[in-house]
Amino acid sequence: MTRRIAILLTNDDDSAFAQAYPNDGEKFAARLRALRPDWVYEVLSVKDGVFPPCAPAYDGYLITGSPASVNADLPWVAPLLEVIRELDRFQVPTVGLCFGHQAIAKALGGVVGHNPGGWCLGVAGTDVMHAERWMQPEKSRLHLFAAHNEQVLTPPPGAQVLSHSDFCPVGSFAIGQHFFTSQYHPEISRQFMTDLLMFLDGKLDAALIAQARSHINDALDDELMFRWIVQFLEMPRTA
Repeated sequence: MTRRIAILLTNDDDSAFAQAYPNDGEKFAARLRALRPDWVYEVLSVKDGVFPPCAPAYDGYLITGSPASVNADLPWVAPLLEVIRELDRFQVPTVGLCFGHQAIAKALGGVVGHNPGGWCLGVAGTDVMHAERWMQPEKSRLHLFAAHNEQVLTPPPGAQVLSHSDFCPVGSFAIGQHFFTSQYHPEISRQFMTDLLMFLDGKLDAALIAQARSHINDALDDELMFRWIVQFLEMPRTA
């Protein structure tokens, strides 16, 4: 069955480093297309004020990561939070990654703030404490790239926390059958993270950069996460 998926682009980084790579919308579309080539993917640049006309306009949504803060007074953040509340009212299947994960939490009554432990950068582990039916095959611990210094501190009412770690207690959550989120970045390639660490060298703590570099070649579960994402988007919903 063909599905129309809207990828809401929130990454507003216009640096020369960012422009040397495909934008996050294109990254996600490429990874999703590899698994579901018959689906239609449309990137909507919400960070430039481009929003879906209404929640039911698409069969599913994915909200990307961003260096922006969901708590920032940016002109596109409040409208995005309202779109998320509309997606909740219509119960449209929606995936949120990193900024998207945080935006869904904030829009629906959760709390997002600075990580008490500081930056999470490089390969991060998260323990799966509850597996939903789309999370097949199951795995008890995931390793994915991370790049954040804010995170969900309090999940929204009705959220089921799916994974956690001591460093990031709300690593992933679900609400009903229509929201699936993760703090992590399955779309980031090893080459991109290698170059990102080089770009951040001298801008962040040297020990943090060295620690991230020491794990750059660790095994990742990005393919499994994308499998979970497409299974979530396509699964039959009960009324």
